[in-house]
Amino acid sequence: MVIRDSSAVWEGNLVDGKGSMRLGSGAYEGAYTRASRFENGPGTNPEELIGAAHAGCFSMFLAAILSKAGHTVEQINTTARVHLGDGPKITLIELSTTGVVPGIDEATFIEFAEQAKKSCPVSQALASVEMKLTASLSQ
Repeated sequence: MVIRDSSAVWEGNLVDGKGSMRLGSGAYEGAYTRASRFENGPGTNPEELIGAAHAGCFSMFLAAILSKAGHTVEQINTTARVHLGDGPKITLIELSTTGVVPGIDEATFIEFAEQAKKSCPVSQALASVEMKLTASLSQ
């Protein structure tokens, strides 16, 4: 079993406070505030990090299942748009992926992408959130 950790510190109240989040590996550390989370202020936010985690997990999982099926994967490029609604609550994640996979048709690629959407570990952890996927091949 692999265990990953990250940390966050928040100082002050919600309106005037500030915080920082750090990955356990030290590969990323960033500031966040109420404005960076609920408005368009500078800094990061938890939803942005969830989106990055989801896009990374999905891309890697899609490459793995394509490879296991005998396809050569040159590139999988995924973005994740995480919608934060009232509550606050994550209400929707939109995954958009393009792949460079020679010798596969788009319909087959989309089938594999749908499988990855349902099966990657981050998708499974976020199973209570609506997810939409657009997938296409790129040359």
